Amino acid sequence: MAEKYIVVGVDGSPSSILALQWADRLRPVVGGDIRAVAAWQIPFSYYEFPPSGWNPEEVAETVLSESLTKAFHDNPPRGVTTITRQGSPARVLLEESKTAQLLVVGSRGHGGFAGLLLGSVSSTVAEHASCPVLIAHGAEPLNPHESSHE
Repeated sequence: MAEKYIVVGVDGSPSSILALQWADRLRPVVGGDIRAVAAWQIPFSYYEFPPSGWNPEEVAETVLSESLTKAFHDNPPRGVTTITRQGSPARVLLEESKTAQLLVVGSRGHGGFAGLLLGSVSSTVAEHASCPVLIAHGAEPLNPHESSHE
């Protein structure tokens, strides 16, 4: 039997924090672990002259870590894995959706730098994902006392 998991697109925006919280809340229903995914890409303008010392994958890893802290404070759920992948967010999430039980994204995103944008990703994945998609609207975090992992 294949591994079950929920994929969450994370870019650090309030709606991606909400998406993480919804994924945790839906775990008992959907089953499996949470796979938090941040996509990164090198902006076209940086190809010739990238900023000195800039590592987009490290930035994506930091965004994931900080997002998990914002979503779950000091009580992260067990079974959360983080993944950074190079590529456009929509393409990366569509690829991840091929083996996921559920894909959760925020309705509007933003990145800490160009390349982590999730702005129009929700509409693209809703139309083309290989699994069900939940689009988390709003920016207010869920009540932490209603989490599924306590």
